[in-house]
Amino acid sequence: MIVGVPWWVFLMILFIFFSGYMAFRAIRAEKKLEQQFIESEGKVYMDRLEEARKKQKDRQL
Repeated sequence: MIVGVPWWVFLMILFIFFSGYMAFRAIRAEKKLEQQFIESEGKVYMDRLEEARKKQKDRQL
């Protein structure tokens, strides 16, 4: 025992910090995945918009 504190208390504190770190990593990975999804959907939208503009331009000519 260090300073009268049982070893398992230190182990629990270590697990709490480890759990927080893993939660932080998961949140960061989720945000990255969500950003990639948003960008891919935005590209699909912009492609459709560009196609619609081309069709409209072709109709005018």
